[in-house]
Amino acid sequence: MDRYERVPIAEENREERIEKFALITQPYTLEEAVLEGQRCLDCAMPYCVQGCPITQDCRGYNVLIGLRDFDGAARLTLRDNPLSTVLCKTCYHFCEDDCIMSGRGVPIAIRQLKRAALDFGKSDLMYVPSKPKSVRIAVVGAGPTGLMAAWDLGIRGYSVTVFESEPFVGGQINTIPRYHLETDDLDTDLARWRNLDITFVGGKRAGADYTPKSLLAEGYEAVLVSVGASKARELGIPGEHLPGVYHALPFLLAINKGPQGLFGRTNRHVVVIGAGDVALDAARSARRLSGGGDVSLVYRRGPEDMKATEEEKEGGEIEGIRYVFFRAPKAILGTEHVEGLVVERTEHGPPDAKGRRSLVVVPNSEETIPCDMIVVAVGEVADVDGFEPDYDFKFASMGWPEGKTEEWMTDVEGVFATGGRSVVHAMGAGGRAAQAIEEYLAKKHGRTPEPRPDPFGGPTPPPPRPPGYGGPTWTP
Repeated sequence: MDRYERVPIAEENREERIEKFALITQPYTLEEAVLEGQRCLDCAMPYCVQGCPITQDCRGYNVLIGLRDFDGAARLTLRDNPLSTVLCKTCYHFCEDDCIMSGRGVPIAIRQLKRAALDFGKSDLMYVPSKPKSVRIAVVGAGPTGLMAAWDLGIRGYSVTVFESEPFVGGQINTIPRYHLETDDLDTDLARWRNLDITFVGGKRAGADYTPKSLLAEGYEAVLVSVGASKARELGIPGEHLPGVYHALPFLLAINKGPQGLFGRTNRHVVVIGAGDVALDAARSARRLSGGGDVSLVYRRGPEDMKATEEEKEGGEIEGIRYVFFRAPKAILGTEHVEGLVVERTEHGPPDAKGRRSLVVVPNSEETIPCDMIVVAVGEVADVDGFEPDYDFKFASMGWPEGKTEEWMTDVEGVFATGGRSVVHAMGAGGRAAQAIEEYLAKKHGRTPEPRPDPFGGPTPPPPRPPGYGGPTWTP
């Protein structure tokens, strides 16, 4: 086998995939996984680990799979990653971007090997908490950030309560289309947590039913605010609130819960406004449910400025999404229901203060795109209504609230806040926040902070990075 060529990953063809929500990417067979694992160079400086927001020891499980030790690979995967079943199908595999093989050929299929580790290794392992510390911690928000922090703190022996406004956990994981993630994958991951002292409280809204300060008053010694960015940004154009206009995250959640109420008839003409991964998720999902109709994605800039990953963009192209570039929404037409989207042509102007090419509207360039459904996917902001102003949150560029210090502490002692731009980045933020909370509580109780213990009750694992590493290559 040529070491520089990846073992092919099978996918459903276009005709099959657009008719249903079955997984597109197919798993490796055992022998395919072994061959791909044997391509790993076992680098002394594993840049793949440095590229991973949760510093997962992907080099380690690659090598173990190449040696046919699938049980060891599964254990190593689950040691660092409590949402492995989710990430082995949905992660944007930043680790592969830093794989040294990408400079010589094709990077190792690290995400696919993670999936093989769980498929062929013993993955029904249970996490084991350390000795109870008799300290209560509250986590506000059960998305990827909150889940990672709760798991990390739970295996350290803390008693953790996770408050969530929805009746389910997972946050935006629940909006990932079923052609990427199967219905019970998150439940499979959470089943490994059953021995940890973690309690989920659903249907309680921060700012209305409680606040971080009220939780401190109830006896929680630290509170992590991990509410993410779930409140849709609006376009601010006429007609935005007509029936038939949806925002992307509720749209995707509704599809996963049952799309019948959304689509109702065949031959739908759908326009999605936006150019990120969520916009592509919405467009590709609508394509499957349009009943022989068509789906257009409208973006005010060009293809080179799209924020969606190459994987999503290529998927949209394969599935027949029509890309309409350099069009800015001006108004949504209709009286009792959406009838069309009015757009104006745009073009590049001079660079702005940050060097990014500005956009200018071309005069007298209005045109109408006929449609009967519009999905707005232009980003989200945090919903912090009802929170006291005392925390003085800093808001990340993509909307979630953060504490202003390097340790994520807000202006209220004991209250931390953080988040991330994708599932794995959010998990990375949750892990760092958990370590910051450990350091804060250790100082408060007069003890030495401890690293995260082995979640299976073994000796504390060494850091996955060797001496000499610089900072991470990823952006929080």
